[in-house]
Amino acid sequence: MPEPLFNRLVLLGFGLIGSSIARVARERGGIARTVVAHARTQATLDRVAELGIADECEIDPARAVQGADCVIFCAPVGAYAALAEIVGPHLAPGAIVSDVGSTKQSVIRDIGPHLPDGVHFVPAHPMAGTEFSGPDAGFADLFKGRWCLLTPATGTDQDAVSRIRLFWERAGAMVSVMDAAHHDRVVAIVSHLPHLIAFTICGTADDLADETRKEVLQFAASGFRDFTRIAASDPTMWRDVFLNNREALLEMLARFTEDAQAMARAVRWGDAAYIEDKVLRGRKIRQALIDLNQA
Repeated sequence: MPEPLFNRLVLLGFGLIGSSIARVARERGGIARTVVAHARTQATLDRVAELGIADECEIDPARAVQGADCVIFCAPVGAYAALAEIVGPHLAPGAIVSDVGSTKQSVIRDIGPHLPDGVHFVPAHPMAGTEFSGPDAGFADLFKGRWCLLTPATGTDQDAVSRIRLFWERAGAMVSVMDAAHHDRVVAIVSHLPHLIAFTICGTADDLADETRKEVLQFAASGFRDFTRIAASDPTMWRDVFLNNREALLEMLARFTEDAQAMARAVRWGDAAYIEDKVLRGRKIRQALIDLNQA
């Protein structure tokens, strides 16, 4: 069994991702000797203690990070700035700070200025999740075979980057490194826009007249059910994601809107070739995901 990468790993936030990281550390070797859980409420920490998936539980984030050699922000990205301001002065020299947020430019903006000299910052985004949240939602195989994207700034300590890479590899993920701005544009189309569409479609269905709404729910086909699974995701997390990746998301939404209008014209004017081409391209993308073991 390999030596643990970290002596004291602190998880600031303990929802799906944080509790999954804790379970990985608990069930597999090579992650951390001690896992510390911080959550916003005592009720969450009480549940973490009941589950037995952390070595220590601490309601005060400043106390939680003292002596830590790795701190991972696992709260909604909108909470990062305030949290970083609190913990920054208490971080040990040489500590590595990372996160799991799905926006990266905003994370760098909100955390970076609060980190003292000698603390290494390696932003990360594990592209794994479910529609469930809270400490009970986590499981050790959540990251298995999924991508984790790292977006360290130029000049970041390479040993710190290597350790975070190895951390995610030991958690079962595949790791890639990219520029933060490029990351935000990529995830805007593959993650953020699909969630925005799912929330909107479910909202449209919910606004229908009562009788029609009842039939929508009663006779929902698999396509609509897939949208409802996505739309069941944590509202606080996705509110923060949309607001913190505003420009890239709006760009992709505009492109999608143009394509949707083109499809509407094809349907209106009976352009069968255009419609068939779009369906075939969708099938090719699905097959490509299957070939990459990402479906």
